[in-house]
Amino acid sequence: MPDIPPQHQPNAQHQFDLEQLAASLPETSQTMLLDIRLTDEPAASSRIFRVYRPVPRHYHKGCDEYLLVVKGRARFVVGDELEVELRPGQLQFFRRNVVHGFLEILEHPFVILSVDTPRREPDDVHFVDPTQRTVDSFIRTLPGY
Repeated sequence: MPDIPPQHQPNAQHQFDLEQLAASLPETSQTMLLDIRLTDEPAASSRIFRVYRPVPRHYHKGCDEYLLVVKGRARFVVGDELEVELRPGQLQFFRRNVVHGFLEILEHPFVILSVDTPRREPDDVHFVDPTQRTVDSFIRTLPGY
């Protein structure tokens, strides 16, 4: 593993302090999201991420996604028309190829715990309107676990 402190190296088990991780995410970002990868296994990966600005409708071809809101609130769209407000403690699930996006951040910081099954490849982000964003403007991963 490249330069990851021993206490952060993956092993058979690990406990994550979501509040502490959420607080460690910076106040601003050049990308729409910043994430810290917590686990990275072929069967599933998990990450905590902060959403800094609205995220256009997009989908992932290779994984289903579970989103658990840790902090903040946002308007979220899933599928063709379903708009919901996400707030702490809510879990949103959707399958691969389902279009989704964060329409509006209602309360900052807006932080999510995400579990992707199977593991989501970093470039598996497909925007409905590809002229709106690119993978590079979408997310940046910070050093972590």
